[in-house]
Amino acid sequence: MPPEDGAGDGCVGVKVDVPGTTRDVSELAELDLVHEHVSSAELDYSLGQLLPPTQLGGLSGAAGLLQAAVTQGQRIVVVGDFDADGATSCALCLRALRVMGATDVHYLVPNRFEYGYGLTPEIVAVAARLQPDLVVTVDNGISSIAGVAAARQLGMRVLVTDHHLPAEQLPEADAIVNPNLPGDTFPSKSLAGVGVAFYVMLALRARLREQGWFAEQQLPEPNLAQFLDLVALGTVADVVPLDHNHRVLVQQGLQRMRAGHCVPGIRALLEASGRNLSSCVATDLGFAVGPRLNAAGRLDDMSVGIECLLTDDPAVAREMATQLDALNRDRREIESDMQAQAMQAIAALDLDEDRLPVGLCLFDPDWHQGVIGILAARIKENFHRPVVAFARSSAGELKGSARSVPGLHIRDALDAVATRHPGLVGRFGGHAMAAGLTLAEDDYPAFAQAFDAEVARHLSRDDLSTVIYSDVELAESELSLDTAQLLRDASPWGQAFPEPVFEGNFDVLSHYVVGQRHMKMMVRPLGGEHEIDAIAFNTPELPEPCRQLHMAYRLDVNEYRGRISAQLIIEYIGTPRLVAPA
Repeated sequence: MPPEDGAGDGCVGVKVDVPGTTRDVSELAELDLVHEHVSSAELDYSLGQLLPPTQLGGLSGAAGLLQAAVTQGQRIVVVGDFDADGATSCALCLRALRVMGATDVHYLVPNRFEYGYGLTPEIVAVAARLQPDLVVTVDNGISSIAGVAAARQLGMRVLVTDHHLPAEQLPEADAIVNPNLPGDTFPSKSLAGVGVAFYVMLALRARLREQGWFAEQQLPEPNLAQFLDLVALGTVADVVPLDHNHRVLVQQGLQRMRAGHCVPGIRALLEASGRNLSSCVATDLGFAVGPRLNAAGRLDDMSVGIECLLTDDPAVAREMATQLDALNRDRREIESDMQAQAMQAIAALDLDEDRLPVGLCLFDPDWHQGVIGILAARIKENFHRPVVAFARSSAGELKGSARSVPGLHIRDALDAVATRHPGLVGRFGGHAMAAGLTLAEDDYPAFAQAFDAEVARHLSRDDLSTVIYSDVELAESELSLDTAQLLRDASPWGQAFPEPVFEGNFDVLSHYVVGQRHMKMMVRPLGGEHEIDAIAFNTPELPEPCRQLHMAYRLDVNEYRGRISAQLIIEYIGTPRLVAPA
């Protein structure tokens, strides 16, 4: 199955770094190929290795607010976000609060086309109709200064749980949990929104246990590990760096899924994407489940995705997964058209790649604002430079989605532009690699110029090329299902903890396009005897002549119609080259 959100073209502007070392493949069992700095303790993914909740600031205040709401039967309204991290955070909180005895729990998720992102005053007005005693934000809220103020003015208490980087001013909430708050010493700064929500629920359970709530109510004390499938999905889909704490959360969630212990919605979404629950890996969550869940928020209403994760009825889950799958197909078509238009616009500049802006801005009044994030990622992958893609969100206003490359903190870059040019940027926020902003349409040319200048302060032209680091050239005997399974068993791989990449020269025995844009090949190591399947996603053409190619690849397990085999997932394709000897 092809990758979707977050997957890139493996053969554009790429150079391969060849370390020139060959090591025995048995070292893969200890991850020595890619992560020589990783200790054996960091390979322990048992729940006992999870960072304790006591290290995360703000949990005491959060637990106190939630304890009062649960034990006093108060109305709780969870305000989510319209991406997979926000959807899983919302579903986790509702499920966890209910099994801990909360009897009056609801949720709201802003429609991005009506209310925009976060706890805005407008969404507070909608929440007020439910007359909540406590509003809990998940995966948002740290920049909701006006929204929090509006909620408190209406008599609501507010708990903000978020992981986005805060600005200098914080919302005046009753409690805030965010590992990125100034002075917070929690080691896992990249914790996803769903991870923050999970820690908040752990703190609440501990508080209720101390109070004797479960015994008093004759409730079984819940094992919150039952929600790690949601934590794993949201963490991987949000493409946060997989530090050790995240790998524990993701691996534990994946193990539960493989054993069949997951919400019906995740099972149904895996089935809708043709993935096998019993052997699912992190990439299945990131490239198959996550995009289908995100499609609801991009094109329609994320409440469809949240309801898919909340239902316990497998038939209802399958019906909703079918809806989400159809939305994802629509999203792919829209994205493809937008990408073609963007490439035409870049070509119309009549500039070679060395003369393109270092920080590239793109805008078309007809682009879909729910898809500009994916578009920015695709263009970034093609040209390896920070990109901001804009769409018209309302009369006179643009909404932008930014994606960055290593070496530039995109949220800080937007902050610098806003500081240097007061009044130019509207609202903005995000992470190191992804951010969002609003802009007056008339200010687009000035912003494009200011953004390029700011990026040029941090990145040189030499920084604008993709580097794929390979580990070794595998021997022909190592291109096997056993090795591929060994690599799979050593997962989870992901952002900041990449899967090993290998390289070598191959004879191309056959090749043809599948799915209109993916190159399927049968290859054989140069001078070798055994054939192996290979696929290059988003690569409809091969360089000529294509009889022999040098390729960088990942070795994966391919399951198709009951047949299991090794397969090369191609990251880079070039002409044959001399591989440095050991």
